[in-house]
Amino acid sequence: MKASIRRWLALAACGLSLPLSAAEISRIEIDSTQPGPRIHRDIYGQFAEHLGRGIYEGIWVGEDSEIENIRGFRTDVIEALREIKVPLVRWPGGCFADEYRWRDGIGPRDQRPVRVNTHWGGVPEDNAFGTHEFFELVELLGAEAYVNGNLGTGTPREMAEWLEYMTGDSNSAVVEERRKNGRDKPWKVTYFGVGNEAWGCGGNMRPEYYADLYNHYATFLKSPHGTRPKLVASGGTDVRTDWTEVLSANIRDAGGISHHFYTLPTGNWNDKGEATGFGEDMWISTLWQTLRMDEFIRKNKKVLDKNDPEKKLDFYVDEWGTWYNPEKGREPGFLYQQNTLRDALVAALNFNIFHDHADRVTMTNIAQMVNVLQAMILTEGEQMVLTPTYHTFGMYKVFQDATALPLEIENPLSYSHGDVIVPAISASAARGKNGRLYLSLVNLNPDSAQQVAVRVKGEEVKEAEGQLLTANQMDAHNTFAKPQAIKPAGYRAKANTGSLTLEVPAKSVLVVALN
Repeated sequence: MKASIRRWLALAACGLSLPLSAAEISRIEIDSTQPGPRIHRDIYGQFAEHLGRGIYEGIWVGEDSEIENIRGFRTDVIEALREIKVPLVRWPGGCFADEYRWRDGIGPRDQRPVRVNTHWGGVPEDNAFGTHEFFELVELLGAEAYVNGNLGTGTPREMAEWLEYMTGDSNSAVVEERRKNGRDKPWKVTYFGVGNEAWGCGGNMRPEYYADLYNHYATFLKSPHGTRPKLVASGGTDVRTDWTEVLSANIRDAGGISHHFYTLPTGNWNDKGEATGFGEDMWISTLWQTLRMDEFIRKNKKVLDKNDPEKKLDFYVDEWGTWYNPEKGREPGFLYQQNTLRDALVAALNFNIFHDHADRVTMTNIAQMVNVLQAMILTEGEQMVLTPTYHTFGMYKVFQDATALPLEIENPLSYSHGDVIVPAISASAARGKNGRLYLSLVNLNPDSAQQVAVRVKGEEVKEAEGQLLTANQMDAHNTFAKPQAIKPAGYRAKANTGSLTLEVPAKSVLVVALN
């Protein structure tokens, strides 16, 4: 996020407001001569936890299901996720990871033990979806694997043997066990998490204690030469920087430090706000809360720059997204929630922030992929619906592995409601792998369109072409009865006398190629 946008946030924090003049035009200048860091495709990663109907029914139905499937995986869900080019999937949690016994999820399914999912609803977990099924999922999607190990209730031996089971190529007993279970060649594990949320559900630890445990467990995590995954140290949450401070100064052999932040409209975990039926006060508060992500990343990057000036450690936001009150009539522990246009804007704002910090932020995971929290997809039996968040991911896939380009927002306008103020426009630009220049614009104002004049330094822009996501209602969403109620529409604008001005409708996400 640019300095001008941070200035608006600072004013909002002080309770100040500035006038919004809809007649004015914001101006964006993109400097294509100064390429920045790569926007790593793993910024668009997904998260699938054993939680509610996120995996069972949402992804896995079994080979004998009447729902059309590919070797037990829902055909419709797999095809939809392929379309948005999911680059990475994190599994099995989350809080669930620190009670997961990986051996429960291998071998014949009819012989796998049943456990109780104590974190999420107290329901039976039959372990039908285990290690082999997870890797088949990522292979079906053409994605990379992020596996989260059990530090909370597991042992160093248990964690080490799981990594050996997945990546080993010897004739050891553990590797031969994998082969007996039907997989000859080792799998590729791109990231391996050493525990999860050690400050909370992963053990309620101090960062100093976790740092010692991390070094202890990581010592025994071994894999064949050239196949070692990037180890992920479990970091902090929200505004906290103490975890990054302690870990970056004390841990060894890590690829990066994780961080978690969930957008709550109210900022209150006891009454988070509703997924639908909200007013403009909850619209703007949700967007304001989301924009705090920039502050949290900047503060943690400052710590990393001090302790890790060579940038050996990346910063992974491996849980993010909206979290609302449970849907009425549903199991509260399943975290099922509706997904609206507001969620689409939340996703786009986060992407623009991640792009702006692509020098350190190289991997993130939205929570979660199907049927849980800010999901891409909702299912009900044989029915499936794509959410507005799914469409945002689809529009932004052109930014995967693109090169970030600096931009300046001149004459930035604001949008305010009550005593809260946010920027009217959020923007990000990049040069795609195909050489084309892409611009994303988010209009946070739910009532007024924004005029944005676009210039590219050293280039003449003749037209913009892409996709627009908007709707009449702030809580517009797709249902099983109306699955196409909100979806992207084509967008095109041509330059007039050498100047390109884009009209960005109220409450919208726009991604265009500049030709």
